[in-house]
Amino acid sequence: MEAEKTKYHSWKSGDLCVGCSMCVEGRKLVLFITGMCPNRCFYCPVSEDKFGVDVVYANEWQILDPENPLEMIEEAKLTEATGAGITGGDPLANLNRTCKYIKILKKEFGKNFHIHLYTPLTLVNERTLKRLYDAGLDEIRFHPMLDDEKLWKRLDLAKKFDWTVGVEIPCVPGKEKESKKMIDFMIDKVDFLNLNELERSDTTISHYKLDEMGFKQRNDFTYGVKGSKELAMNLIRYGRQKKLPVHFCTGKLKDSVQVGNRLKLRAKNAKKEFDFVTDEGLLIRGVAYFNGLEPGFDFKKRLIDADRKNVVKKLNEIKSKFISNNNLKESDIFVDEMHLRFCMSTELCEDLAKELKKSGLIPALVEEYPTVDAFNVELEFL
Repeated sequence: MEAEKTKYHSWKSGDLCVGCSMCVEGRKLVLFITGMCPNRCFYCPVSEDKFGVDVVYANEWQILDPENPLEMIEEAKLTEATGAGITGGDPLANLNRTCKYIKILKKEFGKNFHIHLYTPLTLVNERTLKRLYDAGLDEIRFHPMLDDEKLWKRLDLAKKFDWTVGVEIPCVPGKEKESKKMIDFMIDKVDFLNLNELERSDTTISHYKLDEMGFKQRNDFTYGVKGSKELAMNLIRYGRQKKLPVHFCTGKLKDSVQVGNRLKLRAKNAKKEFDFVTDEGLLIRGVAYFNGLEPGFDFKKRLIDADRKNVVKKLNEIKSKFISNNNLKESDIFVDEMHLRFCMSTELCEDLAKELKKSGLIPALVEEYPTVDAFNVELEFL
């Protein structure tokens, strides 16, 4: 029997696990708990500026004080998250923080806030698993090494606890034999198997030389590797024979469905009254920057190096003048202290363009993500 195609651009045999069913709806907070990891897998997509660095992100929002993760709670609220997926790096590389955050999320959002976690088997033992279980973890997903069976037996440890256990691996072309051997081994030890489409990323291409390893892009419209999907179909059929629920998560599901749904939820809660929200969840608004702080080359560095306190003071002074001179409401112009700019409606920005320029500002119309980094999709200077 062929694999069943879902409405999320994925394929499956059996039911999706709880974590996945929430994830495809955009309801899972992606919690990058640390970039530290004892392994360096060739397919790891974690960027070079995060891997091996003990940083924390809630979706795209960096948590500046990991001891007091206020951003994590705010991001969960803005995206209407009903659960979280804890990833890294390896979350077990900073087990204290991982357990602390699980407890914080459960206390803030209740015991039904579903939390799953990804980890290789390297740091897994009964003590670490017990700490995760006692903290309130609902679902654990292991990343075993296909070419190294020595640690596979650690999967047995997870069934000592009353939670959902899964294995998640990439579909690596040329590794069908090894993948099926792993399925045979795990069949009575886990509740589900997740297969990920092997993708090329900036990190895997530059650091691991995927071209030299023979992994080619499937086509010009995807980062998926040629042969990964075909292997997934074979493994789903094999899993069905073993009565094991299997889900193949494609790159399109992650980018277009999971992230897309989360963006729409965040846009609904993060937008200002003057913003226009597109069907994709992007914000269209008017903005104004001081010269030297507008998007362009070295933009992030210029923001970091700026005298933020002084810039915000000047923005507030100019805002007061504009409101008084143009009979505006306080809410018509927003001082964006994070990105050191004004935000307003596109219509108001066009009307005030000349005045903004006279005040030393650069007006523009922007289409951007509703995320904390406000990633630009399109920018038109006026």
